[in-house]
Amino acid sequence: MKLKNIVLILSVALIGLSSCGKFEKFRKSASVPAKYKAAVEYYKKKDYAKAGILFDEILPLLKGDSTQELATFYQAYCDFNTGNYTLANSHFKKFAEVFSRSEYAEEAIYMSAFSLYKDSPNYNLDQTGTLSAINEIQSYLNNYPDTKFKEECTNIIKELRKKLERKAYAKAKLYHKTSPFNIATLKSAVIEITNFQKDFPDSDYNEEMAYLKVVAQFELANSTIEIKQKERYSDATKFYLELVDKFPNSNYLKLAEKMYTKSVDEVARLTKLEDEYKASVEKEKAKTSKLATSPQ
Repeated sequence: MKLKNIVLILSVALIGLSSCGKFEKFRKSASVPAKYKAAVEYYKKKDYAKAGILFDEILPLLKGDSTQELATFYQAYCDFNTGNYTLANSHFKKFAEVFSRSEYAEEAIYMSAFSLYKDSPNYNLDQTGTLSAINEIQSYLNNYPDTKFKEECTNIIKELRKKLERKAYAKAKLYHKTSPFNIATLKSAVIEITNFQKDFPDSDYNEEMAYLKVVAQFELANSTIEIKQKERYSDATKFYLELVDKFPNSNYLKLAEKMYTKSVDEVARLTKLEDEYKASVEKEKAKTSKLATSPQ
């Protein structure tokens, strides 16, 4: 590295340290009005970290003061702009409660919900936060149907529901992937796929889900004891027909058809066994009845 570059880097570092030193000294010595003025100036310069520090320090001392409202509003935005979305949600919500008649109240309610959206976890994690964000945004839309944020809120809800959809899809796939010859997970796979179909009827994943439902049910029937097989093979045929009905041109039909044919054959075989068993029982009953009524 050239000497000129080293000198430049050191100069920038020294300026930064000097600036930090001045800021710390200012925090310790400045009056509340001076801190408030400086916090607003930092905020307007988009130095949200320093502005947030000063607002945090002076807000407890501003109760009843004319500057409290704006300071509280700016503080929440400082949290938001520094990525502290949980705290931003809390501060925006508190602002809307304390200053319900403020011109910023509606915006604060929106930003409270928007902070939850920004804090929503990745699809492969627990989605409690995503559900909370959807509920708050929907509640905001219900209370402010003509809001300027209407289109943005609608798009956010769609995005968050897509995240829930992907989570549900991954969960159903996981059950199916780990399910061969495991009765409990095979049942769970069918349940999760059924729930997915109800919750996301317009999903692009539904064709695959319909096919996997046939597979899971067929494997469940194959793996179970004979006394329960007829009902489970019957369900497999029903799920196949649902696949054909909803996706008549599906690439999965040929694969699913083999399971359908086997299921139909098994239902017929098991029905025949049941009929034969019932006939033998009736025959035995008749024989016993005849012996009981014949003269000794």
